[in-house]
Amino acid sequence: MNKKPLVSIVTISFNQVKYIEECILSVVNQDYSNIEYIICDPGSTDGSRDIIEKYKDKITHIIYEKDEGPADGLNKGFKKASGDIYYYLNSDDTLELGAISKIINVFLNNPSIDIVYGHGHIIDEDSKKIRNCYSDPFNIKRAAYGASIVIQPSTFFKEEYFKKVEGFNNRNKSNWDGELFIDMILSGCKCLLIPEFFSNYRVYGESITGSGKFHDIHKEHTKRMFKKIMHRDYNESDKKYSFCYRIIKHLISPRALVERVFYGSIFASK
Repeated sequence: MNKKPLVSIVTISFNQVKYIEECILSVVNQDYSNIEYIICDPGSTDGSRDIIEKYKDKITHIIYEKDEGPADGLNKGFKKASGDIYYYLNSDDTLELGAISKIINVFLNNPSIDIVYGHGHIIDEDSKKIRNCYSDPFNIKRAAYGASIVIQPSTFFKEEYFKKVEGFNNRNKSNWDGELFIDMILSGCKCLLIPEFFSNYRVYGESITGSGKFHDIHKEHTKRMFKKIMHRDYNESDKKYSFCYRIIKHLISPRALVERVFYGSIFASK
């Protein structure tokens, strides 16, 4: 890896006029200079594109093309990327200032590591921090049972593994990020959890997490990931293992349990 690796950041945005400027500023105001920024907008009609154009001199590529959903939009964005480290930031989330510099130092000091990830803050629609959310020390078997969580906007990965797994699954409409992570781990990726907060993850009524609108699709995704990892279907006997692994998750990450007890789950229930 180069002395100063190029970081490719992709943001997908669709009708996010309320949040897109804050997202863009969190990227362009980073203290790490070797960044290429790519924004994909498949057809916003709410004024988002006016804001994107306002910062066009700070954006490497702007893609105004229709897509087949978020995963497809991200794949389009990364096809334009030429960096050593890849990262994507949803248009309603933000990066903590100084996050990129810290992440690059971790990669440079740990050349055998392919994925670096950390924790995040949950923010509301007014950008107020309402709680912390913690990534788990990743374990592929616990992940099969939904008991090993990685905070997406605090996750960075090497370009070679993204290409090795051929990017995001365009058919995945609810958890394209989780599937990418699992695919990279199954392909041999080594990951490292850093106990720092790198991003702000926005949860509000219209967001995918806040609305719970993909609840049933998410359940199907969970079953599919189980089969991908375990090479068999989920069955009744797995329920007890799922319960045990979730207990282990809370024992390993007691801070996350405390946040959940005091503030509730960040995920909307049906």
